[in-house]
Amino acid sequence: MTLPDADRDLVVAELGRDPTPAEEILFENLWSEHCAYRSSRPLLSAFDSDGDQVVIGPGDDAAVVSLDDDTYITLGIESHNHPSYVDPYDGAATGVGGIVRDTLSMGAYPIALADCLYFGDFDREHSRYLLDGVVEGIADYGNAIGVPTVAGATSFHEKYEGNPLVNVACVGLLSADRLVTAVAQKAGNKLVLVGSSTGRDGLGGASFASEDLAEDAETEDRPAVQVGDPYTEKLLIECNEALIDEDLVESARDLGAAGLGGASSELVAKGGFGAEIDLNAVHQREPNMNAFEILLSESQERMCYEVAPENVERVQELAERFDLGSAVIGDVAEGNYVCTFDGETVVDVPPEFLAEGAPMNDLEAVEPEVAERDLPEVALAEALEAVLSDPNTASKEWVYRQYDHEVGLRTARRPGDDAALLDIPEAETKLAFTAGADPNWTDAAPYDGARAVAFENATNLAAKGAKPLAAVDCLNGGNPEKPDVYGGFKGIVDGLADMCSALSVPVVGGNVSLYNDSVSGPIPPTPTLAMVGTADRSSPGMSLSGEGDLFIVGYPGDALGGSALLQHEGGSDAFPALPDDETAAAALEAIRAIASDNSTLAVHDVSHGGLAVTLAEMVTEDVGADIAVENFVQLFDETPGRVVVESTDVDALVSLAGDVPIYELGTTTDDDYLGVTVDGDYVAFDAAKIADLRGVLTHELD
Repeated sequence: MTLPDADRDLVVAELGRDPTPAEEILFENLWSEHCAYRSSRPLLSAFDSDGDQVVIGPGDDAAVVSLDDDTYITLGIESHNHPSYVDPYDGAATGVGGIVRDTLSMGAYPIALADCLYFGDFDREHSRYLLDGVVEGIADYGNAIGVPTVAGATSFHEKYEGNPLVNVACVGLLSADRLVTAVAQKAGNKLVLVGSSTGRDGLGGASFASEDLAEDAETEDRPAVQVGDPYTEKLLIECNEALIDEDLVESARDLGAAGLGGASSELVAKGGFGAEIDLNAVHQREPNMNAFEILLSESQERMCYEVAPENVERVQELAERFDLGSAVIGDVAEGNYVCTFDGETVVDVPPEFLAEGAPMNDLEAVEPEVAERDLPEVALAEALEAVLSDPNTASKEWVYRQYDHEVGLRTARRPGDDAALLDIPEAETKLAFTAGADPNWTDAAPYDGARAVAFENATNLAAKGAKPLAAVDCLNGGNPEKPDVYGGFKGIVDGLADMCSALSVPVVGGNVSLYNDSVSGPIPPTPTLAMVGTADRSSPGMSLSGEGDLFIVGYPGDALGGSALLQHEGGSDAFPALPDDETAAAALEAIRAIASDNSTLAVHDVSHGGLAVTLAEMVTEDVGADIAVENFVQLFDETPGRVVVESTDVDALVSLAGDVPIYELGTTTDDDYLGVTVDGDYVAFDAAKIADLRGVLTHELD
C-alpha cells in the first residue's frame, strides 16, 4: 500500500514541498482507514455518547465511566482481525495485549476481558485450525498477565472463511484521582518510552489492516503481525501502577497501530502541541533500523509517557526495577511534530494535520438484498437435534475453560451465564459484563439485526438484575467501496445506535474494522457490542432448581428470520419485528425487577437458538422441564428481550411484569429430561443426550 495520489497532493499543498520518505509512510499509516476512520467517521455521529456517568467518551485510548464519585471504570474494545488470519496465535494474543495497554494508559488496572470470535463454517478444517490458534493465543496471553477472561461469544458463518474476526474488550478499574488521558499537558515535558525494545515486527500493521486480505496473506503479510510477550506485559502493568501511585505521569499513550509515530503524534496533537523526537534515542533490539522502521514498528508491550523533567529519573528507576527498558526520546514542544535521525530531520509536519487531517470518504450506500426462501418442512426431533448441535448455539465450554476466569478474585459469576458478574467493593456494587453479536441476524437484516444485538446484550444484563451503564462497539465490515457492503455497514451503525439510545445506554467508545474481505468475499456486517451494568446483588443463575413453574416474560416474535433453524435448513424469512423503543425499555425494566425478586429461582434470556436452546441450557442432571408451545416459531424464534423464569409466585411475577406479557410454559420435573410439545407432537431428550448434542465443539477439538 502506498499513499494515494489525492492524499499526497493534500500533503504537498500543506507542507509546501514533497514529503520525505519517512513522512510519506507516516501519512500512509495515520491516514489509513484503520487509524483515521475515513469511511466510518461520517456515520459515527449517530451514537449518543453522553450521560451523567460518562467521564471520558470517544477519542481516547479507552472510555471512562463513573460508578460513584470516587470510583471509575474504563471500557475499551479492539479488533485484531487480519493478524489473526495470518498468524492466529500471535494475532489474537497481541490483540489482548493492545486492549490491556489501552486500559493502562488511562491510569486503570485491568480487571476483566471479553473476547468475541467469528470463524468460517465449523466443519471446515481451516476454521478449526484458526479457532484453536486464536483461543490458545488469548488464553496464554490473558492467563499469563493475570487478567480474567469472563465473557464473550464464538460464532461460525461461511462468510468468515477467508477473514475471521477477533474482537477483544477490557474493563479497568481506577480511583478518580488516578485518571490519566492521552492529552499532552505542557511544552518542555519529556517523552519517555517504557517497555520492550523496538524491533521490525508489525511494520505497516495499520495499512495492512486497511486493505482486503489477499490469497497469499498467510505468508506474504506475516511481517505485519506483531509478536507478544505476556510476561513483559505483566511487568508493564505493575510498573504502570507504580508510576501512577507516585503521580509521575502527565499523559500516556499505548504504542499500537502506527507504533511510535502514531502514539506520539496523536498525544501531542490532542494537547495542541508539537514534539521534538530523536529516533536514535529509541531503545532497539535489531541493528541498522532506519527512521520509518523505528517510527512505524508495532513491537508490543511499549508505552509512551509524558513526564515532567524533574520526574524523568524516577520513571527510569521504576522501569529498571521492573526489568523494563526505557528511553527519553524527546520533548513536548510548540510548533511542528519533528523527528530527527542520524542528525538529519526526517519528519517536520503540523501534528494536527498528521493526526486529524485525513479527508473523509463520501461513499455510496445501497441497502443489500436478502434472498427470501420458505422453510422446508422438518420433523420436531430433527429440528431440535439440529439446533442443539449447531456450533453457534452449542456449549462454548471448550473455549472458556481454557481461560483463567477467576484470577483477581472479583469474578462472582463465571462464563456460561447470560453475563459475568464482578465484585466491585470499592463502589459497593457488582458489575455485569456481556459482549457479542450474531452474524446470522445482521446478515439477514443489518439494521434490525443490529438493533437485536443491542437489545440482546442489554437483556443479558437485565437477566442478572443489572441496569446498563455504558457500551462500546467494534464495528466490523467488508470493503466500504462496494455500495451494498457500505449499505450493510451503515445499517448496523444506525441499528446499534438507535436501540442503545432507546435503552438509554451511551456508546462511549469503540473501534472500526473495515476491508474485511478476502477471496471468499466480504464478511457479514458484524456489530460486536460490549456492555456493562451495575447490580445491587447477585441474581439467580440460569440452572433450574426444580421448585417452581416455568414462564416466558417478554414480547413474542413472529418470524424465524436470522435463526439457527433457518440457517441449518437453508431458509430465510422476514426478520422478527422487535418491540418499539418505549416497549423495549419497559421490557428490560420488568426483567430486571423479576430477576431481583426473591420468588425468582432461575432466569435465562431467550436468544440464539430460541426457546429450545434456552431450556436445554437450564436443565441439569437432576432437574428437567416439560413445556408446550403452539408452533415452531414459538420454539425457535430468536427475538431478544425475553427471558424464561422459574418462579414460585405467579402473582408476584405478574405484578412485577406490569404490561409486559407473561406466558406459562410448563413445569420443572424431578427427572433429567427436556420434554417439548409442539402442536401435539412430543419429543423428550434426557440430560445426557442434550450434553452430547451441545458438546460438538468439545467432541471435534479435544
